[in-house]
Amino acid sequence: MNSSAELRQAFLDYFAQQDHTLVPSSPLVPGNDPTLLFTNAGMVQFKDTFLGREKRPYSRAASSQLCVRAGGKHNDLENVGYTARHHTFFEMLGNFSFGDYFKREAINYAWNFLTQVLHLPPERLWVTVYTEDDEAADIWLKELKVDPTRFSRCGEKDNFWSMGDTGPCGPCSEIFYDHGPEIPGGPPGSENAEADRYVEIWNLVFMQFNRDASGQLSPLPRPSVDTGMGLERLAAVVQGVHSNYEIDLFRNLIRAAAEATGCKDQNSKSLRVIADHIRSAAFLIADGVTPGNEGRGYVQRRIIRRAIRHGYQLGQQQPFFYQLVAPLVAEMGSAYPQLAGKQDYIERVLRTEEERFADTLELGLRLFDDLVAQARGGQIPGEAVFKLYDTYGFPADLTADLARERGLTLDLAGFDAEMTRQKERARAASQFGGAAMDRIELEGKTDFTGYEGTDDQGTLVALYRDGEERDSLSEGESGLAILDLTPFYAESGGQVGDTGVIETENARFEVLDTQKHGDGVIGHHGRVVSGELQVGDQVSARVDGEHRSATALHHSATHLLHAALRTVLGDHVQQRGSQVGSERLRFDFSHFEPVTREQLRAIEHLVNREIRNNHMVETRIMEIEDAKRSGAVALFGEKYGDQVRVLRMGDFSVELCGGTHVRAVGDIGLFKILSETGISSGVRRIEAVAGEQALRWVEDEESRLQRIAELVKGSPADVDEKVSQLAERARRLEKELEQLKGKLASAAGSELADQAIDINGVKVLAAKLDGVDPKSLRDTLDQLKNKLGSGVLVLATENAGKASLIVGVTKDLTDRFKAGDLIKVVAAAVDGKGGGRPDMAQAGGNNPAAIPASLALVEPWVRERVH
Repeated sequence: MNSSAELRQAFLDYFAQQDHTLVPSSPLVPGNDPTLLFTNAGMVQFKDTFLGREKRPYSRAASSQLCVRAGGKHNDLENVGYTARHHTFFEMLGNFSFGDYFKREAINYAWNFLTQVLHLPPERLWVTVYTEDDEAADIWLKELKVDPTRFSRCGEKDNFWSMGDTGPCGPCSEIFYDHGPEIPGGPPGSENAEADRYVEIWNLVFMQFNRDASGQLSPLPRPSVDTGMGLERLAAVVQGVHSNYEIDLFRNLIRAAAEATGCKDQNSKSLRVIADHIRSAAFLIADGVTPGNEGRGYVQRRIIRRAIRHGYQLGQQQPFFYQLVAPLVAEMGSAYPQLAGKQDYIERVLRTEEERFADTLELGLRLFDDLVAQARGGQIPGEAVFKLYDTYGFPADLTADLARERGLTLDLAGFDAEMTRQKERARAASQFGGAAMDRIELEGKTDFTGYEGTDDQGTLVALYRDGEERDSLSEGESGLAILDLTPFYAESGGQVGDTGVIETENARFEVLDTQKHGDGVIGHHGRVVSGELQVGDQVSARVDGEHRSATALHHSATHLLHAALRTVLGDHVQQRGSQVGSERLRFDFSHFEPVTREQLRAIEHLVNREIRNNHMVETRIMEIEDAKRSGAVALFGEKYGDQVRVLRMGDFSVELCGGTHVRAVGDIGLFKILSETGISSGVRRIEAVAGEQALRWVEDEESRLQRIAELVKGSPADVDEKVSQLAERARRLEKELEQLKGKLASAAGSELADQAIDINGVKVLAAKLDGVDPKSLRDTLDQLKNKLGSGVLVLATENAGKASLIVGVTKDLTDRFKAGDLIKVVAAAVDGKGGGRPDMAQAGGNNPAAIPASLALVEPWVRERVH
């Protein structure tokens, strides 16, 4: 047993024999913890189980969990490539007890696995416990007879774990491997413990206490165990190497990276970076994280671009990173089938990102050289780093990498200050026009009754105007009304808020929008159109049924669209946002390239097929885990409660959704895609209409087609042929016109050649041509240069209120006269600027009236330079 794959399997087999349930690795995007950017430890998927919020059908488990530490609190990105054991991506082996076994069993399991299954020599292992944990110390020293000289007690910083400032916590026991005296470093707890001789391989966490807000510890009723051991570190120990980058997993990836970049040095730091980053980038894409400009997508982009930059540093300026997906699949595809199943998609996403970054990288590297010149006291100014990031899209961590290689540092405080100022500007810009009441956060709950109907009776419990609570609102006043119950749907999940009316015996309040305020309060925004509303009034609340119905059609259509997109484009498609109203729907989704016309047609056909199938729309309230097991699609990054509403449309679409919908899919009637566009890197947008709006669109298109047919003297049946004939005729006429202009320009050029003057043996011609387009101006210049044989020429014309100038210098004179120098002189006279080669330069200007004055500058300019 030596390979990483064998070690992974040996660990899982061992704990399966100890009656542990083997649990698959959870996704790298945590489904139960929105505070985490990525899954960074094996216990993340069990967090709610440890907290008592979730019950599992087993009390002991083991897993090999994929982890990423490249953003937020747990961020190892900048250390990758510079140390022997830092990674952005790694596998964490772990065994867990949920109120089952505790310290004795956990310690014995760990020791037996290391010494009896893997046969690691006990004399190379070192054990630590928390200073005050005598129970764990006795198990190690008295029961397992661990050598006391290879045992130490450490303080809270190293050997006491907590989930947060409050909540479950407890002491740890860590096991270290001693790489030998030839490696510098002291044992754990010593002054030189941070060096590389002793490497932690396994951490056993004993969740023993609950810490309250005052810091007081009280025993947990069901103490638990959470352990973690890095597979890469364990493999390095078993395979007898000191660096993780020397184990089998990395040897093959580094070899592939060397071939892809042409690098001959297998020990190159850049190859280590590339080999590490292909693992995190590929697995993140497999879990739905594509490169973007914010959140997880931005971290993913940083990882990919950092790898590309290291390839560039090795001399590889062509796309190469995507080529490493196949070697990675060969290494890890059997253990993680989701990687092999999405290989083609991962490669396409990476190649697209590489091609997009190519221009930015080349420009960024040139600009960085300018920054080096600005460095003061070995530090690059923060505002310069921010400009490189904000204006040119060059990530700050790449700048930091480059700086480190030059022995420089970044002014990170200055960079952060610039970033803060930008956020404040964006925040200020986003608040324009916002009423104070839009930002009210209220406690409490409004009962929503809108699933059952569109009208109900309730009590007016609160009124607000301009953010201030009021007892009443009078006729003409706008404000916010809160009821104890309401049929009005508050904007959520992309669905716009309901409109309608709230009435009392003496007043009528027009609801223009419905929003959530806080976790459970529904607010009705609108104005009093008659009478006076008072807190405590009994009201009748009535939703605009036509608006609700049209909105429901579009919302149900988005579910069908989502399913169709995944069917046609692949299951990497995930919703990235939506807006559903009565007029149309907008649906944003993850995809790396434009959707083709054929794909859009297939998507549209699928949706309309399901509409014709007319399945009933079924809704069920389910436990979140049951819903996921049923195949329900959850929104990417969305936080859900313990119970969720599951919406099913036949076998075609099953999603979690709290919105309002049609009763049967056939009620949608018709679905029509209006447009498909890209809105950011890796995110596309489809706009579409359904129901009556789709029918109106079809009718409008028919009318437009009829009008076009009449204009081309045809019928809707042959309009495409008629338009094609007209287009061909227009192209032919344009070509003939261009030829005529060329002939006229040629004739004019022949006459102009005779106007050239001789200045000490140099022929000079400066003239204005009327009615000549810029292309004909260039053609005329070439003809004149051929006719004169040798000379300096300037031609000008006026088009659409603009001046166009062109300068030509024959090849034999470019050592004495530069066209680029002359164009600057004549362009300035017409309020313009331009440039070009030594033999030809062009310019445009806003003052065509000054063309004669501009041309008058040519002769003096040439005379000054004749010798």
